[in-house]
Amino acid sequence: MSKAIDLTGKRYGRLTVIKQAGRAKNGNMRWLCRCDCGNSKVVDGYNLRSGQSESCGCLRKEKSKQSIQNNPQTKVYIGNASVLKKTWHPTSHDLRSSNKSGVTGVSFDQCQQRWVARLYFHGRYVLNRMYVHKEHAIAARRQAEELYLKTKL
Repeated sequence: MSKAIDLTGKRYGRLTVIKQAGRAKNGNMRWLCRCDCGNSKVVDGYNLRSGQSESCGCLRKEKSKQSIQNNPQTKVYIGNASVLKKTWHPTSHDLRSSNKSGVTGVSFDQCQQRWVARLYFHGRYVLNRMYVHKEHAIAARRQAEELYLKTKL
């Protein structure tokens, strides 16, 4: 193993190296760095020296924001609520070609040997239960659709 290069106090982009933070699995030194924005981040020494890591992530966020704001197509739609589409939620009648149960959101778990009813709504599962009988799983899925999809859309 080669001797570690001391990077303490050096700047790489927005990162200033503070101290060593151990070794990565591949043997490279890892360094605790302070970003100009105030965040701390542990970075692989090779990534610092090669220019692959320049900030804690704030630089990428800023570049993305500028890219979006400077895009002429985006400027046309900013503040225009009429272009927003309703979110589509698949109901039990919208089948995928790979569906084996005949009902969207109802599937058979081979390991548990049970039927599973699921409904994902606004970033979380509002229904995720197992049933012995397929009919009970279908009923639970349709009840959840009535509760969450029909009233919310």
